[in-house]
Amino acid sequence: MAILSVCFALALREFRLELSLDVDGVVALVGPSGSGKSTILAAIAGLARPQTGRIALGDEVWFDERQRISLPPDRRRVGFVFQEYALFPHMTVAANVAYGGRDRAAELLGRLRIAHLAQARPAQLSGGERQRVALARALARDPGVLALDEPLAALDAHTKAAVRDELAALLVELGLPTIVVTHDYEDAVALAPTIGVIVAGRLRQLGTVEELARAPADAFVAAFTGATLLTGRAAPGPGGLTEVTLDSGEVIHSTDAAAGACDSATSHGAIATSTAPANQGPNELRARVEAASPIRGRLRVRAGALTAELPAGAPIEPGMLVWARFEPSAVRLFPQAAPRPL
Repeated sequence: MAILSVCFALALREFRLELSLDVDGVVALVGPSGSGKSTILAAIAGLARPQTGRIALGDEVWFDERQRISLPPDRRRVGFVFQEYALFPHMTVAANVAYGGRDRAAELLGRLRIAHLAQARPAQLSGGERQRVALARALARDPGVLALDEPLAALDAHTKAAVRDELAALLVELGLPTIVVTHDYEDAVALAPTIGVIVAGRLRQLGTVEELARAPADAFVAAFTGATLLTGRAAPGPGGLTEVTLDSGEVIHSTDAAAGACDSATSHGAIATSTAPANQGPNELRARVEAASPIRGRLRVRAGALTAELPAGAPIEPGMLVWARFEPSAVRLFPQAAPRPL
């Protein structure tokens, strides 16, 4: 499999988008709306032109500012699945797929289990069916790269989980360099083994789910990827630990070194809860459960400012008083920037 190499800069209205990334599997870029995610796909596909940099798939150079190379979209082997899918409403499913490439249309209708819909029009399809048609059309181009822009955003909550699992399996089967952009971290986790967090045109961190949880690059990455974020003031504590007095008045400890105002981040999976205090260990906080809902085979519990992910079937319900415990080694500390003088 050829590697997609992306290194470019592109000035947008509010910031300068800069990205350096090699893709040899499925990578999800996740971040808030307006962070530049869709523009990255547009630049790769030739729909937006960077000011500087280089974009290549293996030996195929699609863009090189120094060599004055900038191939048009139809000469770049990119299968693009647009947000909302952008199917042609006046065409049948078969015609939509054939628009991408007639040679593979029949094969892809069967492969994606939409052959029985060949004569239907997009308005007659469910969200999941429209997604499969859009994927078939993108694959009909025989692409070397897949670009998926918010591929699950158009689906309702009832449909989303099943389609997400189906899409994840298909991406593994295809084995193409693939970039998925999304604002939903749960979608990113389900679809890609490697996740990049992008904010205001900058890639804050790239890594596996485990790496982002264990060692987030900053407080934003920690919060965005699902850590519990608490603020307070840090000072030297007992046993070589850092003691953090939270804004709530409670005290926790961390193995990280910090002093002064800071944010503390603890991943959901590192927090355990019980309905009785253990009265041991340096970190134990009491809170009342506000919500408990199943998420990807786990039970996600929100209690006060804390969020924990517990084994499915844990006897925790809204309204219960619980004690949350976590190890000092699971608490990452990030000093807060000092306010600028007026």
